[in-house]
Order: sequence, then C-alpha cells, then structure tokens
Amino acid sequence: MVTIPNQSSIPKAFLEFDCDGRLPEGALYRRVVDVMEELVKFTWFVWGRFDYLLDRYSERVESAAAARRRVSNL
Repeated sequence: MVTIPNQSSIPKAFLEFDCDGRLPEGALYRRVVDVMEELVKFTWFVWGRFDYLLDRYSERVESAAAARRRVSNL
C-alpha cells in the first residue's frame, strides 16, 4: 500500500454527511479531496516500480537456518 504524508479526519463524521451520504461542499470536503489528489499523485509516481519498491534486504538475506540446511545437503 502506498503511504502518503498527508492525512485528514472528520470530527463527528456522523453529523457531517447529508441524507444522501455525501459530504457537503466546504472546508472538510476540500481537505478530503486534497488528500485523495495526493494519493493519486503518489500512486502514479510508484506505478510500474513495484519490483524496486518491494525488494527488501531482509528478504534477500539467507537465514542462518537456511544456510545450514543448504550446506548440510551438499
């Protein structure tokens, strides 16, 4: 999952939405849109770079137990 450095919350959200379940135009709405725009931008930046981003040192390093098994099977 992509993590972005932006976040938002809606205090007492149950009071903020209209009867159709929509958040009315206003400061909270604009803030949520800002966060979603940033999520789209970060997703676009990392799209197609999954191999690089998911490559972890800890998963590439052979464990001591695995090394013992490999050596004992030689």
